[in-house]
Amino acid sequence: MTWSRALKDAARSGLTIERTKLTPLIAVRGTAGVALVIGLCLWRGNPALAVSSAFGAFSSGIVTFQRSMRPRPVLALAVAGALAVSTFLGYLAAAHVAAFVLLLSGWTLLAGMAWAIGPVSGLAGTQTVAIMLVTVTLPTSVLGALEHAALIFFGGLVQATLIVVFPVRPWGTQRDALADALAAEADYARRLRHDPVAPFDPAPLMDARLAATVTARQARRRPVQLHGPRGLAERVRPVLASLADPVVGAPLEGPERDRARDLLAAAATVLDAVAHAVRHARPVRLPPEAMATLEVPATGPMLNGHARRSAYRLISLLADAVELTDEPVRATRPTTEAERGQGGREQGSHLLRPSVPRLVPVALRSLHREARWSSHIFRHALRVAAVAAVGYLLGTALPFGHGYWAPLASVMVMRPDFAQTYSRGVARFCGTLVGVAVAGTVMALVHPGAYVSAALAVVCVWLMYLLMRTGFSVTSACVAAYVVFLLGIAGAGWEQTVQERVVLTLLGGLLAMLSYALFPAWETPRLRDRLADWLDTNGRYALAVWEACARPAERRPRQVREALLDARAARAAWEKSEDRAEKEPVRHRGLSPGAAKAAGAALATMGRVTMILEAHLPAKDTEPSAGAAAFAAELRPSLERATKAVRERGPLNWSALRTVWEWWDAETGSEGVAPRAAGLLLDALDELAEALSGDPEAHEEGARGTIPRPQ
Repeated sequence: MTWSRALKDAARSGLTIERTKLTPLIAVRGTAGVALVIGLCLWRGNPALAVSSAFGAFSSGIVTFQRSMRPRPVLALAVAGALAVSTFLGYLAAAHVAAFVLLLSGWTLLAGMAWAIGPVSGLAGTQTVAIMLVTVTLPTSVLGALEHAALIFFGGLVQATLIVVFPVRPWGTQRDALADALAAEADYARRLRHDPVAPFDPAPLMDARLAATVTARQARRRPVQLHGPRGLAERVRPVLASLADPVVGAPLEGPERDRARDLLAAAATVLDAVAHAVRHARPVRLPPEAMATLEVPATGPMLNGHARRSAYRLISLLADAVELTDEPVRATRPTTEAERGQGGREQGSHLLRPSVPRLVPVALRSLHREARWSSHIFRHALRVAAVAAVGYLLGTALPFGHGYWAPLASVMVMRPDFAQTYSRGVARFCGTLVGVAVAGTVMALVHPGAYVSAALAVVCVWLMYLLMRTGFSVTSACVAAYVVFLLGIAGAGWEQTVQERVVLTLLGGLLAMLSYALFPAWETPRLRDRLADWLDTNGRYALAVWEACARPAERRPRQVREALLDARAARAAWEKSEDRAEKEPVRHRGLSPGAAKAAGAALATMGRVTMILEAHLPAKDTEPSAGAAAFAAELRPSLERATKAVRERGPLNWSALRTVWEWWDAETGSEGVAPRAAGLLLDALDELAEALSGDPEAHEEGARGTIPRPQ
C-alpha cells in the first residue's frame, strides 16, 4: 500500500461516525461524579482546585467505560491513584524545565509500556501523562500539590462510589459477552445451511471465556444463567460443523442434507432465543416450529451414520442450554454435580480471577517480555516518550502559552500501530476544530461566569460519555469544548484558549505522525512469525486430538482444551497482525497480502477439521487405533519441520505424512471419521504449502477459498 492511500484510508477511518448502542444511564452516572466534584470544589475551594479535581473524576470515568471484565470501581480507584501520583511528581519538577522534561520522558515511557499489559492499562497510562501535563500549569506550592493530588484521587473515589451505590445493569458486561457468543453460534448455524464449510470467528467465545473469569466473591454471587450456557456453546460449535460437513456429516445433496438444513435452522432459532434470555435476564421463549423440527421424526427424511450421531448430540446440547437458561425462572437451586460436569471443567476454580497483588508479577512478566528492540510496544514507548519531550519543549518555546497542549495532543493520539495513530491524529484535529469553535462561540456570545462555565463543562462531559463509542472525532470535539469551558472556570480568556488549542493540537498531531514515519514499528515483517505461531499451536491441537483417537483410554480432555485455547489465541494474534499489515504503507517482505489471506484460510480449515474430529472422539473403552497412532507419530515431526520452514521462508513438504495417511486409508477402506478427517487435514496443509510457495495464482485461488467435496 502506498503512503498516499494509507493516509487517505486512515483519515477516512478517523472521521467515520458509527451508529452504536448508547448507554445513557451510565453516562449520567459518570457525569454526576464529575458534576459533584466540581460543585464541591467551587463551593468549598477555588476555581483552580475545581479544575484539578474535575480532571481526576473525568479521567477515572473514561477508563471505566472501556471494555474490561474487571470490576469498574477497581479501575476507577486504580486510575485515580496513578493520576494523583503523576500529578504530585509533576508539580515537584514543574519549576525546572530540564527536570520536568526528564520526568515527563520517563513517565511517558512507562505509560507506553503499559500497553503490554492490556489496552485498558495502556489507556490509563495515557491518561496519567495527560493529567500531568495539564494540572501542573495551575500555580501552587508543594502543600498545594498534595492538595491537588488528593482532590484528583477524590474524584476517582467519587466515581467508584457511584458505581457501587448506583449499579447500572449488574453483570451486564458478562451477560452481553455470553449472549454475543450464543448469537455468533446461531449465525454460524444459519451460514452452515448454505455453506457447509463456512468459517467461524472464535472471538465471541474468547470474550465469553474472559467474562466468565471472576473473583471468588463474584463466583458466589453470579446469576445462575451465567454458569452453564458458555460451556454448552463451546461444545455446540463442533457438533454444528460436523453435522454440516459433507465428508463426515450429511451428504451434500439429497433428503439427508434437507434434514440437516432444517436442524441447523432450528438450532439457530434456539440459540438466538437463549441469547436473548441471557442478555435480558428473561425466560426462554421458543417457537413451536423449532421445537417440532428438533423432535426425532417417525417418518420422513432421516440421518444416518455419523450425521445421525451429530444430530442427537446437537438436540441434547440445545435442550441442556434451554434448561440451564430457564433455571432462574423455574426454581432457584444450586447447580448439581451432573450439570457442572455438562458445563465443563472451565466452570471450576481455574477460571477464578487472581487478586490485584497476584496480578503484579503477571504485569511485570508482560513488561519484561516486551522490553526488546524488536517489540512494537517498546518502540511505541520510546516514540511517545521522545514526542512528548519534544512537543513540550516546542510548545514552551512558542509564544502562545499553554504549550502543554502540543504534547497532550501527541500522547492522546499515539498508539502502538500505524493506522490508529494516523486516524486518531486526523480525528483529533478535526474534532478539536469543531469543539473549540462551538465552545468559543458560546463563550464570546454569553460570557458565562464560573458556575455557568462549570454547568456547560458538565454538559460536554455527558455528551462525551454518551457518544464515546461513536467515533474519536466526536469524542475529541466534546473534550475540546469541555476544556474550553473548564478553563473558563479559572478565568482563562476564550480567544487565547481557542487559538492556542487549534495551533498546538495541529503541532502535536504532526509530531505524532512524523514520529511514526521516522521510527516505525511495522507489523508486515512479523507476519511469517505470527503464521508460524498459529501453525505450531494448531499442530499441537491436532496432535492432542489424534493421539486421543489413537489411545482413547489415555485421553486427557484438559490437554485438548488447553491446546484449543492456545490455537485460538494464536489465530487472534495472526488476524490482528494481518489487519495492521494491510493498512501499512510498506511493501510486503516475504509474505504478500494474497499469500497471507490464503495461508490464513488454510490454517482456519486445519483448525475446523481438527474441531470436527474432536466432536467424534471415541469412548475411552474403544480399542486403540494403529492408523491414528502412526498418523500422529508422523504429524509431530512434519509440523516441527513446517514451522521452521515458515519462519525461514523454506518449502513445506508433507509427502511423508501423506504416505502414512494413504496406508491408513487403504487399511480402513475410508471407514470412520478419523481417516476422513486426516485426509481433509492434509488437503488444508497442501493449501498452506501452495499459499507460501510463491505462486500468485495459488495465492489468488487460496484467498477465494474452496469447499472440500466428499471423496
